[in-house]
Amino acid sequence: MNLYDFKDRVAVVTGGAQGIGLAVVQRLARSGARVAIWDRDGALLGRTLAELALPDAVLGVNVDIGDLASVEAGVARTLERFGKIDILVNNAALVGPNAPTWEYPPEAFAEVVHVGLVGTFHCCRAVVPSMRERNYGRIVNLSSVAGKEGNPNAVAYSSMKAGVIALTKSLGKELAATNIAVNCVTPAVAKTPGAMMQTQEHIAYMLSKIPRGRMLELEEAASMICWLATEENSFTTGAVFDLSGGRATY
Repeated sequence: MNLYDFKDRVAVVTGGAQGIGLAVVQRLARSGARVAIWDRDGALLGRTLAELALPDAVLGVNVDIGDLASVEAGVARTLERFGKIDILVNNAALVGPNAPTWEYPPEAFAEVVHVGLVGTFHCCRAVVPSMRERNYGRIVNLSSVAGKEGNPNAVAYSSMKAGVIALTKSLGKELAATNIAVNCVTPAVAKTPGAMMQTQEHIAYMLSKIPRGRMLELEEAASMICWLATEENSFTTGAVFDLSGGRATY
């Protein structure tokens, strides 16, 4: 496993108590970063912190990214503890149910888009000012290959992840004159708790589209995300990095 130079860096990882987010937290911490895990599941967050057993390097903050006031409080708590935020990894999202668009529950559509897209906006809006003050930052947003191609029976998730791509491009251009890079990744299906809650038929459909013939490993996702969060990634911004195992053709 490659380690990256995150000495003296402070990162925020949303939804970092499990799945890809947790894999990112672990690699950041091993590479010298101090990390704030923002998660709305307080019980899960507590268990994860106990398992990591890194009280000096990892801070847990109960944050609901769909609530701007909660996000702003998370920023304040992180700055109080670590003094700055160099890296923001926007990982938290909901997957939602599987159903054709004309049968999709409107309340589920609204919730998926609100948490995954509006929540990502909330986090960027709240964290970017402190990055601009120091003229340094790395933001990595998690989109999905579904945001590029649109998965059938996943209209909310596909729409939300497409919105994350557009948000990334917009914010990247707005900050291009600064030393703040904003990029996103588009993973194929991985063994995350949210993905595994979908129907077996939908999981089989997603796997059938991956030329590599397997799911994305969490550590593979963490490796690309963490490189995008390094100081070395000093030129590319507003870009989309593929993690689809050959599925995406652009």
